Amino acid sequence: MELPILQVSFRDVPPLRHAEIEERIRQRAEKLERYCDHIMSCRVAVEQPHRTEASGNPYSVRIDLTVPPGHELVVRKDSGGNDGQSDVLAVVNGAFEAAERQLKALVEKQRGEVKTHEEPAATEAPAEEARPGGSLSSPA
Repeated sequence: MELPILQVSFRDVPPLRHAEIEERIRQRAEKLERYCDHIMSCRVAVEQPHRTEASGNPYSVRIDLTVPPGHELVVRKDSGGNDGQSDVLAVVNGAFEAAERQLKALVEKQRGEVKTHEEPAATEAPAEEARPGGSLSSPA
């Protein structure tokens, strides 16, 4: 099944890479439907905010997912100097991995599958007696 609305936009990304990046985005967006089959829209923006050779041409990917009843999930992934993700496809993959985690959590919450911690069973502790002088002691 194909997403009803998938919008991809580019800003300051070399046009030669648009087709390659868009194909990867389409592949990853289709995988999101494994977790939630009622995604209303998926908007992906890929941009190259700073065009400096020294910084390794960092990329930024933003994903906006709309899921009924009125939930919007937003993921933003930036390539950084320290994380080794200077390639735009690696940043796209990282953004979609984060979107998958958020979508899984939302679906689990909607289905009531979220794990809750049970209250520990109340156990009776031995009664403590007050001793003269204000100290407590356990009965022998």
